[in-house]
Amino acid sequence: MFLDPFSLILSLIGCALYFDDTVDARYVVLSLVVFSLSFPGSSLLSMRPRRVVRQTVINWLLIAFILLFFGYASQYIGNFPSEVVLAWLVAAPVTQLVAHFSARAYLRRAAAQEENQTRVIVVGCNEIGVRLADQFDGNPFLGVRCIGYFDDRSPERITQLNNRPLLGRLKDLAAYVKANRVDQIYLALPMASQPRILSLLDDLKDTTASVFFAPDIFVTDLIQGRMDYVAGVPVVAVCDTPFTGINGVVKRITDIVLSIAILLLISPVLLAIVIGVKMTSPGPVLFRQRRYGLDGKEIVVYKFRSMTVQEDGGVVRQATRNDQRITRFGGFLRRSSLDELPQFINVLQGRMSIVGPRPHAVAHNETYRKLIKGYMVRHKVKPGITGWAQVNGYRGETETVDKMQKRIEFDLEYLRNWSIGLDLWIIVKTIAVVFRDRNAY
Repeated sequence: MFLDPFSLILSLIGCALYFDDTVDARYVVLSLVVFSLSFPGSSLLSMRPRRVVRQTVINWLLIAFILLFFGYASQYIGNFPSEVVLAWLVAAPVTQLVAHFSARAYLRRAAAQEENQTRVIVVGCNEIGVRLADQFDGNPFLGVRCIGYFDDRSPERITQLNNRPLLGRLKDLAAYVKANRVDQIYLALPMASQPRILSLLDDLKDTTASVFFAPDIFVTDLIQGRMDYVAGVPVVAVCDTPFTGINGVVKRITDIVLSIAILLLISPVLLAIVIGVKMTSPGPVLFRQRRYGLDGKEIVVYKFRSMTVQEDGGVVRQATRNDQRITRFGGFLRRSSLDELPQFINVLQGRMSIVGPRPHAVAHNETYRKLIKGYMVRHKVKPGITGWAQVNGYRGETETVDKMQKRIEFDLEYLRNWSIGLDLWIIVKTIAVVFRDRNAY
């Protein structure tokens, strides 16, 4: 929690001292602001080194943007020497990365020592039990050692021990825990085994081991799965939107600020496209099409017209390569994604987000929801101008069900792993994809 805030503050003070600036009340105020923006820090232990670098840089760019924006707006930035500010912008993420990788190295060594390891038992040698044990063994930073399994089935009936011992039956568990040092017990039994679970919990009350329940409901494909409380009653979220509470506020504010800034910057481009569309083909400048938005409700999405037709009926044919309906200027707009620019107005209206699953025509939705399991789950969030599927190669025509299936898989992965950092990374990747991708036509 404190690694990122302290790294940023340390680098700030270091830059001030390097340039012989006095560390006074100015830096105290700035340090408090930085601490509030970066606390609690992110735990990046489970990420690959390359992703740690990416996540750290993205998080810092977001904080730096906020600081610079309000610093210039309030003129408070004028209280700091420019060389200190510029040096800090570079030194801050470097200091964070050094701190994170140093912590990883230290924790890996500490977790490998026998006296620091947490000894656990998994009850139930099934899919979720084996998955838990594999996670314990595969993440050295957890400092967890899986001793083995307890299961009522005979060893001949169990095919997925993965070189871990079967220590006994459920009736022997409490006695084993009393006789051996066991810190934690994970119950990975089917929910249908309620009488056995209750009896086992009664037996374990006479031990000091911590007990955790991992029901088989978590084997399913969860979207934002978590524990929650409703009027004091514990419930499990199986499928929910990531934009609840403060996350929804942050997402909306980000959409509004970025959309206004982008529309102001591209206003000359918008004017040029309007002239280009009017001069190259007859018809309106904007194309309006019905799409599914948040919670599957119909919305109207704007695009610059790129075709000689405006299909929005019960059957909508996707654009294909060398499609005769596409005008010459429209082809340029589609390849460069400039036809999507009016959707920033949709974002300001609250119908769309800058980043989210791409909206499909209503006719396409009605077709694919019957063919692809979980298709409609993507509508738990607002559709986006760009999305995780688009920056991973699934932009443009989806002429087969398999291609649409892959697009939906990326959309659902976005819902599971959403963060502001991921949104910013998708925006950056979108710019690169637009210039090199050839799947849109």
